[in-house]
Amino acid sequence: MKIESQIEKISSFQHLELLANQVVEGFISGMHKSPFHGFSAEFAEHKVYNVGESTKHIDWKLFAKTDRLYAKRFEEETNLRCHIIIDNSSSMHYPKLKESQNFFENKIGFSVLASAVLMNLLKKQRDAVGLSVFSDTYEYYAPEKGSDRHHRMILNTLEGLLEKPVTKKNTDTITFLHQIAEKIHRRSMIILFTDMFQSGPESRSLDKGEEALFNALQHLKHNKHKVVLFHVVDNKTELNFDFDNAPRKFIDVETGEEVAIFADNVKEEYEKQVKIYFNKLALTCSQNQIKYIPVSVNESFKKVLMTYLVEKQSFG
Repeated sequence: MKIESQIEKISSFQHLELLANQVVEGFISGMHKSPFHGFSAEFAEHKVYNVGESTKHIDWKLFAKTDRLYAKRFEEETNLRCHIIIDNSSSMHYPKLKESQNFFENKIGFSVLASAVLMNLLKKQRDAVGLSVFSDTYEYYAPEKGSDRHHRMILNTLEGLLEKPVTKKNTDTITFLHQIAEKIHRRSMIILFTDMFQSGPESRSLDKGEEALFNALQHLKHNKHKVVLFHVVDNKTELNFDFDNAPRKFIDVETGEEVAIFADNVKEEYEKQVKIYFNKLALTCSQNQIKYIPVSVNESFKKVLMTYLVEKQSFG
């Protein structure tokens, strides 16, 4: 079943854990038609075989079914440590949802459900997960652990991000990415959900703001961490600036600043500058071996899940 239809089927559920589980189960079912076919059947017990490793643990029965080499994985092997970071500033609560919309159709909702889905996979594979939440303050930190109680605590925190109204909360991405980087000592996979809007003091100069932001991302790579950046946006309005040409008042949700304009008068230049910024961000991430994945709140969660699985297989 496609992820999109699975989401439609379960959109009435409110409980985050149940919703995340349904998304994962739908995704795993779909893996039988993908290059990962067979991997999901024994999800926690197999890993991709790497050339040069001992062949004694290869699962030849699985090879006969899939034509791919997988090695059996054992309890004593070191499992993955994953730290999820969520930007909870006011801009992440855009767009404002109508009553008929699902909670995951804005940036914070998408990030929360995607995080819960990844946690579900991590739990299935007996991996440890931690969480950091930041905005204009470092709101929450939990180190990487794998217990059921720890997972429940993090899920409760994620649910809380959906319940609390956020108004005029600035983003101090630079400060808190540096602080988070200093907290994670053991080599981990770090997954960051943010819209990459920076409203701290460094942002007053665009060039200096970008340089400081890129330096903070680079800091996450210390201790040989693997870093995945999910750049969460609303493509329709934040990337394509898709508004009619009626006079509109645009309000900065973090600072409260207002500007009245006709959308058509700035559309071309706006989209040009956004494209330049996105390309610069992608290039900087590539140069620093950070996996950069732009995702829109209008998309399914398949890109998030596939990226995680591919990056996990190369985490060694």
